[in-house]
Amino acid sequence: MGLSSCLPRDWYARDPLLVARDLLGMHLVRLLDGQVLRGVISETEAYRGEEDLACHARVGRTLRTAVMYGQPGVAYVYFTYGMHWCLNAVCLPPDFPAAVLIRAVEPVDGLAVITARRAGRLRARWTDGPAKLTQAFGVDGQQNGVDLTSQAGGLWIEAGESVPDEQVITGPRVGISNVPEPWRSVPWRFRVKP
Repeated sequence: MGLSSCLPRDWYARDPLLVARDLLGMHLVRLLDGQVLRGVISETEAYRGEEDLACHARVGRTLRTAVMYGQPGVAYVYFTYGMHWCLNAVCLPPDFPAAVLIRAVEPVDGLAVITARRAGRLRARWTDGPAKLTQAFGVDGQQNGVDLTSQAGGLWIEAGESVPDEQVITGPRVGISNVPEPWRSVPWRFRVKP
């Protein structure tokens, strides 16, 4: 696959539910040590605003959440559970905090690098979770705030192929069992059928 164009900033300046759904089939691309790694996005989750009690912005603007209040189309990368990095794409116009967590991708380019970075794991499990994909793609806190609409930062999202509705499964977000309803059960997770 050759390089295609990055998704533009206004593409992200929409409701995170729309962005989360539409990111399925798009290409996450990472330039790592001169190698292009590419994966087709296959699972996402939407987080929207301070009222969403599963969203990091529920506590307002902090040093950690500041990126979510900035420009759409920027990476929000955070550390969780004291060991994992997670990659999100910021949505909506500035000052309204929203983001889409990229939960899984299907690797298509840079397989030798991904194999080495996920050594000892089955290929089907290389990037089937948010921390797994950041490990495979070499994404960490240094990419927090990187512009996903440009190749300049070495991490971007390209246009791919739209996934038809009949191939998409929706359901509750993962790992938020301590969050009260209705936020725990809203169907804001989007997956491509296996």
